[in-house]
Amino acid sequence: MSEIINNSTERKKKLKELILKLHQGETQENVRNELLLSLSRIPYGEVVEVEQELISEGLPEEEVLNLCDAHSAVLNGQVDLSGLVPVPAGHPVDVFRKENAELLKLTRQIEELLVQVVYAGEEQIPDLVMKLRGGFNTLWDVDKHYQRKEYLLFPYLERDGITGPPKVMWGKHDEIRELVKGSMELLQTDEISKEELLASADIVLEPALRGVEDMTGKEEQILFPMALEKLSEADWYAISNQSLEIGFCLYDPPVNWKPDGVTAELTVAKSGNFIQLPSGSFTAEELLALLNTLPVDLTFVDRNDKVKYFSQSSERIFQRNRAILNRDVRYCHPPGSVHIVDKILEDFKSGRQNRAPFWIKMGGKFVHIEYFALRNEQGEYLGTLEVSQDLTHYRSLEGEQRILSYK
Repeated sequence: MSEIINNSTERKKKLKELILKLHQGETQENVRNELLLSLSRIPYGEVVEVEQELISEGLPEEEVLNLCDAHSAVLNGQVDLSGLVPVPAGHPVDVFRKENAELLKLTRQIEELLVQVVYAGEEQIPDLVMKLRGGFNTLWDVDKHYQRKEYLLFPYLERDGITGPPKVMWGKHDEIRELVKGSMELLQTDEISKEELLASADIVLEPALRGVEDMTGKEEQILFPMALEKLSEADWYAISNQSLEIGFCLYDPPVNWKPDGVTAELTVAKSGNFIQLPSGSFTAEELLALLNTLPVDLTFVDRNDKVKYFSQSSERIFQRNRAILNRDVRYCHPPGSVHIVDKILEDFKSGRQNRAPFWIKMGGKFVHIEYFALRNEQGEYLGTLEVSQDLTHYRSLEGEQRILSYK
């Protein structure tokens, strides 16, 4: 078999034959056994080339999509990833990989809940459904991971003529999205029984989890090694610069990666870049300092219910990280309070209300939380502003302080 093992052309020819056997109905087990007998470790680039060739030779993309899970299962563990250069912290691939680790951690937690359902009594089901609902709501964050691949990474691969694999992977993204959405909708059902929950686990819940898990393998074994080989440092820097516009998935990179020799800044615009308002102007740097100095926490949700901004004062009441950016605001709240969020948004959008105040006692603090509808001059809804403030100190004030007195 050495003439196959050591010859790229013969290896790809054999790999193509094996994938086509799957297309013709051969079982994954038989094909995998033949792969183990005839091929050793397969360079990741050859897997991509074979997939591209199959599409170029007329195998419909839809058919490759149907085969995607099967041939990934057959290849699992057989792709040669030796010789890969490690990426630095904050590099887009490093971020993707860290997100994958969080996704796998989350899917395992949800799988443990599904196991608990099997042994639970009917009286325990409502609590487990609530936990599952929260788990799948959080899992929807995978959409941002996929969007960064689709809109930032795939265009660079297509520029280099790699068109088939990105289309196939995008199709798998859409399948996974539908499964996760279906799971979320199912778990919103009132008074779902244990029997119904177990039946749905086989149909939608577990396939959603497997889809997310399998995609991490496809990325780690095929996509990321190929992309690291094809893209330049400048390409990766452009992807890194644009990533925050889409947002991160369950992970907030602690550092901003910048390749050597690049002088452009990733953060605040330089002074002189003015934001002009009717009553004055700021530089971006000044506006950032102002928002972070206000003695309140601010969070802005746009008209599409996506979290777009939060202030970063030194004493935040509710912790935030950039993984929530572009996440649906409903998924930033415990499942038991989502109906309240929906009611506020509905009332703000309809014009029935413009503000919704709450106050709670939390860890010895008296916290005031208020939501405000933001509207333009024509009264059109622009989004919602959440303002949170610790009023404990202010409530304790007595008398007057009329002279300057620093603490």
